Amino acid sequence: MPPVVGLLEQHELAARRGVEGLREEADRIQAELAEAEQEWREWAIARTRVDTVLAPDDGTAPEAEVTEDPRGETEAQSAPRGAAKARSQVPLWRQELTWSVLSVDYQRILTALADRVRLHQGPLTCREMAAAFGMDVVPARVEALRSKAKRLVARGWLAEQQPGRFTLAAGVAGPGGGP
Repeated sequence: MPPVVGLLEQHELAARRGVEGLREEADRIQAELAEAEQEWREWAIARTRVDTVLAPDDGTAPEAEVTEDPRGETEAQSAPRGAAKARSQVPLWRQELTWSVLSVDYQRILTALADRVRLHQGPLTCREMAAAFGMDVVPARVEALRSKAKRLVARGWLAEQQPGRFTLAAGVAGPGGGP
């Protein structure tokens, strides 16, 4: 029977080799991540430059959009016209505004609530919205929807007669012009 200390040393050596292998793999992945982030930044800069060049010469510049990169740093980028904006501003609702002024995420919320009105159903909670959108019903997703819904309430697109229960605001029409 081999000595116990010898067996322990063999296991320790195998574990150390495993750790070293994982460290090498982590270093390789970190290098690939840094390279991918650099490429992403370059493409974002290219898009911004093209958008600036293609901007009308009437003195108006494309709307600046603040985005967050994977490391949590914020950077300003111009948003292409007509594209859904990840962090778009919600304009104050007025009779002549259509839903197309909102990003896709906000339009999705309004569509869900317009369907509820059309079907003569009551207000919708953010938890119910998350489930209806096929999202994981976890606090992060629900709070993200709540933030968007509250922003729509503050801008006059939605109403919140009861805390946490949202519906279309009076006067806001469905995407086809009807409620």
